[in-house]
Amino acid sequence: MKMLKAVAIFLSMAACAHAQSAQSLQSPIEVKAEVNKSSAVEPVIPTAELHPKAASADIPRLNHKPTLADFTGMIAGPNVASMRKIVNFTQNFPKDGEAPSERTEVYLGYDSQNLYVVWLCFDSNPRAIRAHMARRENIYDDDFVETTLDTFHDQRHGLVFATNPHGIQAEGLWTEGGNNPDNSWDTVWNTAGQVTDKGYMVLQEIPFISLRFKNLSSQIWGVTLYRSQTRKNESDFWPWISAKVNGRLNQEGTLKNFNAEPGRNLQLIPYVFGRSFRAVDDRDPANPIYDSKTFQGKAGLDAKYVFHNNLVLDATINPDFSQVESDDPQNTVNQRFEVFFQEKRPFFLENSNFFETLNFFQSDLLLFTRRVADPDAGIRLTGKQGPWNLGFFAADDRSPGKIVPPSDPLAGSRAYFYVGRVAHDVGKNSSVGVIYTDREYNGEFNRVGGADGTFTLNKNWTAGFRSVISSTFTNLNGYSAGWDHDAYIFSSGDRSTFFSEFQDIAPGFRTETGFVRRVDIRRTNNYYHFYWKPKKSILQMHGPEMGFERIWDHKNTGVEYNVNGDYVFQFQHNWLFAPIIGVQSDTLRPGDFSGLSSNRKFTQDFVGVVFRGQPLSQLNWSFRLMREGAVNLVVPAGQVPNEGDETFINMTLGLKPMSQLQIDNTYIFDRVRHNPIERSVYNNHIIRSKWNYQINRELSVRVIGQYNGLIANPNFSSLTTTKALNFDFLITYLLHPGTAMYIGYNSDIANVDPGLCVRVAGVCDPNGNGLLRSQNLFINDGRQLFVKVSYLFRR
Repeated sequence: MKMLKAVAIFLSMAACAHAQSAQSLQSPIEVKAEVNKSSAVEPVIPTAELHPKAASADIPRLNHKPTLADFTGMIAGPNVASMRKIVNFTQNFPKDGEAPSERTEVYLGYDSQNLYVVWLCFDSNPRAIRAHMARRENIYDDDFVETTLDTFHDQRHGLVFATNPHGIQAEGLWTEGGNNPDNSWDTVWNTAGQVTDKGYMVLQEIPFISLRFKNLSSQIWGVTLYRSQTRKNESDFWPWISAKVNGRLNQEGTLKNFNAEPGRNLQLIPYVFGRSFRAVDDRDPANPIYDSKTFQGKAGLDAKYVFHNNLVLDATINPDFSQVESDDPQNTVNQRFEVFFQEKRPFFLENSNFFETLNFFQSDLLLFTRRVADPDAGIRLTGKQGPWNLGFFAADDRSPGKIVPPSDPLAGSRAYFYVGRVAHDVGKNSSVGVIYTDREYNGEFNRVGGADGTFTLNKNWTAGFRSVISSTFTNLNGYSAGWDHDAYIFSSGDRSTFFSEFQDIAPGFRTETGFVRRVDIRRTNNYYHFYWKPKKSILQMHGPEMGFERIWDHKNTGVEYNVNGDYVFQFQHNWLFAPIIGVQSDTLRPGDFSGLSSNRKFTQDFVGVVFRGQPLSQLNWSFRLMREGAVNLVVPAGQVPNEGDETFINMTLGLKPMSQLQIDNTYIFDRVRHNPIERSVYNNHIIRSKWNYQINRELSVRVIGQYNGLIANPNFSSLTTTKALNFDFLITYLLHPGTAMYIGYNSDIANVDPGLCVRVAGVCDPNGNGLLRSQNLFINDGRQLFVKVSYLFRR
């Protein structure tokens, strides 16, 4: 699986490059192409007039709150005659700088409480518009429009408001230079949508109370307006966001001469949660037992207060951090290093980008808030004060005292987290900052501190660095220290992207608040692509992508290299095909596996293919196949790792047989075969089907069925054969973020022996191997019925 990691790394470089210009241009192989489309038969106005310094709009104050009824027939009526009209959209993709294939008109205005953005999206073939009554934020397979507001006008952070033709919402955070947008952020706003015989209309009503901005009598905000038309892979913007320039917010237009009135902003979200459950408690491996409760309830409160409309204080008491939305399936077998899962919990999400240092890598985070698994209370202060970007965070975590048996001396103990981050804007698009993180537990500590910077060199080139040191004390190992130094340079243009990074992480570096997969490395990582974009062809883009990674340890032993490449073919209607080829090596040392008496180098080549398409509104799929040499890391005790062949398949199939029903299917297969004797080490299958029926915009019913089957050969693997079948049923009434009701039931069936363990005289054998698995018998080892209700009070 190391090859898959390396391919994902170099493909993510393309994602970063493309994300700067349009969501649809994210990494063509690793990320689903959300390549976009838009509007306007209007002639393209000269480039100079589209430059952010010239592209501006005065926003009039309205006496009449606009509705879609004011635009009957997709014509602005007399009640909205004073709204500012914008029509000069320009393509970003596939034909950068040319006129859009369809016309778009946008009307802007505001009153004392809201900003109004009305979109008239004309279409010469309205029947081809892709629009579904989807679950909130699940709109990116449809046509959609998007307003991005840079309310501090610093060209660094933006708030994204996207809407499909039925008015379904998706919002997110935009961080210049990051992986964008981050749709985990939620806020309250209002939308309406309507498909017509001329196209579709969207009304976006964005309350000022949901935004953060300077408290000035006359506002100046950055803005980009963006229309996506999925069937054409076309992205259109106002102002022109050129693919020849690295970045989006540095090309934004401005909204000016309007008076946004923030008023008071206090937000309270109390919740109540109740459940009935039965589950296996295996915290004590020698004595797993059944735990159950007929009823278990809890209540808590999230609170938010905004100072001067630009500093946000969040506090939580006894939060419910259980996830209503499950994590996407990932393969975690035969992995040397930890697998990353995205944060989904609302308390951590607002202004989360204020804590980021290097935006390119989710694999190197100094603050990974999922480490705070079960807090009793937490507090955050984030925001912007002049050129200063501030982020402070503190919380306890009850999980260390809950994952141990009740008899353990550490039962009931908790850890404490403290994080501070301050960054200062430098020039237009550069910044420098410092960060400090601290985790304290049972007399032990882990503290990390240092500095970082991001610098815009010109319209195409950026560079950055991060340099931090850690100080750690544990009762078992005593004191240790280490460093993590990282520097990169990045260039992005219309056809090419280049990225080069050097990283040095000491053996003693440790972060218990963050996410760093590997230490004791000196690493160079490089990526380059070049795309040709034919003017008149069903082939919209094609070209090579190449990556090279080399890692040494601090004894100058070459422990890893990876050379890989692919050739991307992207066609109209979101068809993409890319063959992949490469070679890699991995050197394992005695410190990696105790069975090794000396270093052992494994070299493997690999081939693969990615094939993806969305030819119809009702159908989309992706298929990724990788075939490579592999290292069997899960060997039985006393054996050493051996070479094998690995086959990895990741398939998705999305079906929308009707506007309100979406069916998402996933199949992940991973197999390692022992090379010398041609026998399977393990086969791992993950099959998942998610059905969501959206009754209306607020009410939905969701069913998920997932099978996990790990078939392990005990002669060549330390793994245990496990089979599990999980069912989730959820009814959601989501009026808006913060006000919701969930009713759910989930059940697990697994190959667990009814006795749970090997028993001697009626009790678990202390010399046993913990939870006992059955080869053929399946039992219900866990079930839960729950209800959660929350309500947002805001003024």
